[in-house]
Amino acid sequence: MSRLSIGFTVGFAAAVTLLVPPQAVAQVTSATDVTVEEYMAVKNAPEGGVDRQVKVVDIGKSNVAVGILHRDALEPSEGPARGIVHTLVTEVYYIVSGAGTLMTGGTITERGDIPEDSHIVQVLVGESYRAAAEGGQVRDVSEGDIVVIPGGVFHGWTAIPDHVTYLSIRPDPDKVLPAGWVNPLIQ
Repeated sequence: MSRLSIGFTVGFAAAVTLLVPPQAVAQVTSATDVTVEEYMAVKNAPEGGVDRQVKVVDIGKSNVAVGILHRDALEPSEGPARGIVHTLVTEVYYIVSGAGTLMTGGTITERGDIPEDSHIVQVLVGESYRAAAEGGQVRDVSEGDIVVIPGGVFHGWTAIPDHVTYLSIRPDPDKVLPAGWVNPLIQ
């Protein structure tokens, strides 16, 4: 075989390799539903805390989780806002009912890591820490509003007049959340 044909063969093989997408990620072939009955059953259950995961879905190259959160009234207070930072997972809040004042960003003034073996880290939002922050963006939110909180951004409620209930859609590009997880209340 001549050098020309070897060069052409190697070059052609390299070009084909670049054009064919890698098969490392399985093709997702179906959608996942999260019904209002499911997320309200999870929200209204007597057990659980403020933040309750409904489902974690493998969507191919990443996961996405859906959680429902409910917070009762919170009186405004002086000093830094108290909240949390999720280092890898983004949250998209959709306010279902109620209203409140939410602060995002700012300068972290206190930090307390959340244990790796906790439900928060293992199921809800991945690696996270509790924090206090000052000087962030403060906004009033109410029913129908949407707030996108990228991973690594502080977020905390500074006032809630009566209650706030919100869905949290959680893109998880690093797949740190357990794909296929379904809240036992709706299995």
